[in-house]
Amino acid sequence: MAGRKGPGHPRHSDEPPIVVEGLVNRFGDFTVHDGLDLTMRRGEILGVVGGSGSGKSVLMRSIIGLQVPTAGRVDVLGHTLTGVDPDSNFGVRSRWGVLFQGGALFSTLTVGENVEAPLKQFYPELSDSLRREIARYKVLLSGLPEEAVTKYPSELSGGMKKRAGLARALALDPELLFLDEPTAGLDPIGAAKFDRLTVDLRDTLGLTVFLITHDLDTLYEACDRVAVIAEKTIIAVGTIPELVETGHPWIEEYFNGPRGRSAKGAHDRSHAAQGGM
Repeated sequence: MAGRKGPGHPRHSDEPPIVVEGLVNRFGDFTVHDGLDLTMRRGEILGVVGGSGSGKSVLMRSIIGLQVPTAGRVDVLGHTLTGVDPDSNFGVRSRWGVLFQGGALFSTLTVGENVEAPLKQFYPELSDSLRREIARYKVLLSGLPEEAVTKYPSELSGGMKKRAGLARALALDPELLFLDEPTAGLDPIGAAKFDRLTVDLRDTLGLTVFLITHDLDTLYEACDRVAVIAEKTIIAVGTIPELVETGHPWIEEYFNGPRGRSAKGAHDRSHAAQGGM
């Protein structure tokens, strides 16, 4: 499967990969989203930010079908996922990959077996040898050494677990990649490497990436646009300079606070150095 489109993976360029309209999510009397709209562009890395409890992960879960919205419509890769039988979406679900926070690996399986799991689910006709070879390739693609294939999650560092989870998310040659706080808990060097890997994978594999993060360095280094969740909806989507120009208080504090200024300074210095090489 590596290097080619997997079965049922047409890559249309004339439709937004994700369209969310009027999304409402309520838990009892608590409303997380109220009329949220979002349209992604094919091939972009979209960063999704918001305060604690703003519903970033709930939005992602709504898009991939793990959360049934109270109201609204979610279209993914040309398929409407809301209000339909989940079994009818089996084919489209093979066209995305998800890296959950912490990797969410099966602790009783090796890294290789974790990567093989979605292959067994969606392509049971694959031979054991081909499945193992695909898993080995995806592990290498994620930046892990080949010997990691036979290791268990308990034998991995936090950063290695993230990459193992990424390898599993890439198992099916997805068109869409969902990353939930991929650099959380990583040291600055490890986080920067993961940011570069994300961009390289997008460019090499033609991915569209939905990336939840609170890491300002990631927003500057990896994201083409940023969607800001506040006030139970998405209040703005755009490049960081475009967002800052909105003058919204939360956006202003987020990007122009001490950490925001530090991240922008590091980004500007890095690109100035690259331009001078």
